[in-house]
This record gives sequence, C-alpha cells and structure tokens, in this order.
Amino acid sequence: MQIIPAIDLQGGRCVRLLRGDFARETVYGDDPVAMARHWRRAGADLLHAVDLDGARQGRPAQPDLIRRMSEAAPLQVGGGLRTPEDVDAVLQVARRAVLGTAALDRDLIGRLARDHGERLVVALDTRHGRVTVQGWTEASDRSLPELARELLEAGVRRFLHTDVERDGTLTSPNFRSLEGLIALGAPVIASGGVSSVEDIRRLRALGAEAAVVGRALYEGTLDLREAMDVAG
Repeated sequence: MQIIPAIDLQGGRCVRLLRGDFARETVYGDDPVAMARHWRRAGADLLHAVDLDGARQGRPAQPDLIRRMSEAAPLQVGGGLRTPEDVDAVLQVARRAVLGTAALDRDLIGRLARDHGERLVVALDTRHGRVTVQGWTEASDRSLPELARELLEAGVRRFLHTDVERDGTLTSPNFRSLEGLIALGAPVIASGGVSSVEDIRRLRALGAEAAVVGRALYEGTLDLREAMDVAG
C-alpha cells in the first residue's frame, strides 16, 4: 500500500481544512514547492495536491503553482477540474488527475475514462453517506455505492474516498464506507482522518491501494517513514 502526503493549496499556501470547511484552515507553510521537495526527500513517491481555490471556483485557480510543484515531485492533482481541457492541462505536468463534481456528468466521465484510463481518479467525497460536490460545499442526492457502480460501468478505474466529516480531525477513516467501495473491485485510495499506524494497518488489511495523509504528517502524530514501512 502506498502512502501519499497531501498538500492542499489555498491562496498559494499549504493549508489543511477541518471537515472540508474553507473558513477553518490551518496554515502549514507559505511555500508549497518547498513542501513538495520536503516530502519527496522524505521518501514519498507521489503527492496529493488539491487546488482548494479551484475546487470552490469550479476551475483551476493555481496552475502555475501546480506546475512548479510537479517539477519538485510527482503529483496527483485535483480541484476544479470540470472539462476535458482542464484534465488535459493537468496531465501534462501531473501523473494523475482527480475529479469530483465532474463525475456526475456521465458522458463527460465516460469520455475522460476512455482517454486517460488509470491516470484518471474519481474522488467520491461524502457527508453522512451522500456524495458532496462543488468543493464539498453541497450534498448531492447520490449515495456512495450507487454512484460508484455507475462510474465503474462508465469505465472509471480508480477511486479516492474521503468522509469529509473526518477530514482533518485526526480521528480515523470511515472504514465501513471504504470497505464497501473496495469490495466493488477497483483500486481505492483512502483519505480523511488517517492519523495513526493502526489506521494504516487496517487500511492495508481492507485492501486499500493507498492512503492520503495530511494533518497527521504536519502535526507529527504520524511519521512518514514509519507509515511507509507499515504500509509495505
């Protein structure tokens, strides 16, 4: 299982949100490029970069910063990717593109899945079991299993799942919803609340492909090298 440090970007800084609330941010640095170099030197072979401003605005807002970060470390990038052009542009500099709201457009996601295969990741973020959209600010009427099955039929090959209520809380992931998603057969990246070695062990046992870790690394409750060793 792979451990993927997260770098969330808001106003050009490295931040973490609490439960997806844009008004409840903690700033961890003013130089995301330096942070990308730091995690790369620490042993990470992939970083999870989210353009929070882009997620809220519905279009990429920090492409130059993403490009400079990609020169420091391999990235998977999300935040505001709603069009084929947005995805194409990100994949010129990043290893993977992560889509959220756009996944509700069946025709669009089918086209992107055909064009990009495993380089496309669909983020299924939930609050109280319902998929969230528009940068986690709105709840859709879709349940996680229902939408995941439709996306698999459309050709999606990889998911990322965050229970937004646990994101940034240093509690634990939603193992129950992750287990159901993993059971559908596609690779699943776990995110939201990953904060301990025990969380890593449980995610590995469930069969998660990877875990995105943010606040726990920045706060020092989880050591990247130890997490990578446990993940195997």
